[in-house]
Parts: sequence; structure tokens; C-alpha cells
Amino acid sequence: MKKFKTLFVTLLAMMMVFSLAACGSKKDTKTEDNPAAAAGETDNDAKSNTGSQKYIIATDTTFAPFEFENESGEYVGIDMELLKAIAEDQGFEYDIQPLGFNAATQAVLSGQADGVIAGMSITDERKEQYDFSEPYFDSGVVMAVKQDSDIKGYEDLKDRKVAVKTGTEGYTFAESIAKEYGFEMIVFDDSSSMYQDVITGNSAACFEDYPVIGYAITQGLELTMPTDKEQGSSYGFGVKKDENAELLQMFNDGLQNLKDSGKYQEILDTYIQE
Repeated sequence: MKKFKTLFVTLLAMMMVFSLAACGSKKDTKTEDNPAAAAGETDNDAKSNTGSQKYIIATDTTFAPFEFENESGEYVGIDMELLKAIAEDQGFEYDIQPLGFNAATQAVLSGQADGVIAGMSITDERKEQYDFSEPYFDSGVVMAVKQDSDIKGYEDLKDRKVAVKTGTEGYTFAESIAKEYGFEMIVFDDSSSMYQDVITGNSAACFEDYPVIGYAITQGLELTMPTDKEQGSSYGFGVKKDENAELLQMFNDGLQNLKDSGKYQEILDTYIQE
């Protein structure tokens, strides 16, 4: 009986030693195999340190020379080239969603897109819903008419129709003088339809951002600009207010780097000849 008790105590002691050794071995292995855990990081922390986010950027569809589709079906233009160069400079990825101007701005507000670049004028009204980058282009508004039109100034628009594009600086300016000069505004969702309405004679004139209509005319659009341009707002990259601050900062930093390197002016010169 005494021998049995001695054997039992010995076996119990051995089991305790093996148990402690196993516990110590498991802890050491976990620490060596997962340095992030040893440093107090969770799996999500480790992923955030190594992962890169891809942003969804909404844009217009027919707003040359800022964004338009070329013969190969690619979206090109000043905005597209700037965004591409800034993304490369700052090291982020993005997907372009060509939605049309109105739909693009709404996509950001509804959370379906992270940002919008679409020749978007920075205005006090829009600042209530969007945060804007530093301006990347200073624009202006101009009236355009058919090449054989007898319209020479705003006073010739009385009792006539004027085409405008929703949500644009041209729309805002036309609205501001419509009562004074007595014309009716016809609203379109895209520039091409607006231009065509003037060419067919349904509308007597349209109001558009100067670089946009100027580029279209050099490409063969059968319109002309009888008046000097009006001072317009500056264009900016926009995100929903109080969201995507990191993306906005990267855009600003990248834009400044492009200006410093000369790449910014190179992009402008590709599409706008002064």
C-alpha cells in the first residue's frame, strides 16, 4: 500500500510538470508565429497596416476637355489625367464611375462614391454638403450661339429660349440674368444635348464653362461665342462633407507636387491651347 501511494504521488508530479511545460510551449509558439499579437495588435490592426483602399470616383460623361470618351472608349481629359497623376504620386487606387454630372454629385452624397471630379465649381452653396480640394482650375462662363445667329448680346435673348446644363456654373449665371433679359431656360443633363438644342434652333443660345465650349468649337462644334466670358468659379475635387478627409488631403498633396514638377501645366497644355 505504501509503495502504491509513492507511485501515485510520483505519477501526479510528472503529470503536473508535463502540463506546465506544454502551456509554456504553446504560449511561446503563438508569440513567435504572430508578431502582431505579441505587439498587442489584433488581426484587423495588422490588415489595416498592410492593406490599401481603392476609392470610387464619380465623374461626368461629356464635359470635354475635362472628361470625355475617346475613340477607344477610354475616359480622358484634364480631370482624368490629373486624377491619374495624383493617384500615382500619392500611391492610392481608384475606380472611375462615369455617371453624368448630376448623378455623380448625388452619388457622393448618398455614399455610393468616395469623391467627384467633374469640372465642379466650388461655391458657398456646395460647401454646405461637400468638402473641396484646393482649386485646380479657374474657369469662366460664356454664351454660345449658332454660327449664323443674329444674337450679339444678352439683350437679343428677350422672349427666346436659352439652353443650360443642370448643376453647372452656366446654369447659375443664366438664372441670375434670365429675368433681366427676359428669356426662358431649357434645362439639360448633359452638354451634348444642350449644344444640339442650339444647333437645331430650338434654343437661341446656351451658357457653358468657357474652356469646355471653347474646346468643343475647336473640335468642329458649329457654335460661336459672341460675348466675352464672365468671371466664373474655380473647379475643385469634392468629397462628402466631413468624410474622406484622407483622400482629400492626398489630392491636395498630389496636386501641389504636380504643380511643382511641371506635370500640371503639361496636362493643361495637352487640352487647352491659350
